[in-house]
Amino acid sequence: MFSENLVQLRKLHKLTQEDIAEKVGVSRQAVAKWEAGETLPDIDRCMQIADIFGVTLDDLAKHSSDNNYGLAPPPKGKHLFGIVTVGEKGQIVIPAKARRVFSIKPGDELVILGEDGQGLAIMKSDGFLKFADKLRSKYGDK
Repeated sequence: MFSENLVQLRKLHKLTQEDIAEKVGVSRQAVAKWEAGETLPDIDRCMQIADIFGVTLDDLAKHSSDNNYGLAPPPKGKHLFGIVTVGEKGQIVIPAKARRVFSIKPGDELVILGEDGQGLAIMKSDGFLKFADKLRSKYGDK
């Protein structure tokens, strides 16, 4: 997985093997061997590579594009949990991994936000209300 992720991220960021080699202090041939799956970089270089692409070390090493619609590892803090189907009454089921990552439990209240042409966002209501309170206290009724 590492080798495929390295190739995909390098191409996505329009970098050459030489660019990566220069950034992490190795030869272009070393990067070519990593991409071919012949060798792996040491952990320090892996962390450098993850930082270059703005991804987690875990995603760099273990992300599988086969399970993620062919997409490269996502940027840190960004997630693709899958596709959901809207039921007859408009209900959706939040994927289990998303519930785990964001600690969403039965009975939690969620806020649904939207912007024309952009889509929807879902967040826990307590986080949204704290943000709204900060805005109210900063800007008040002006």
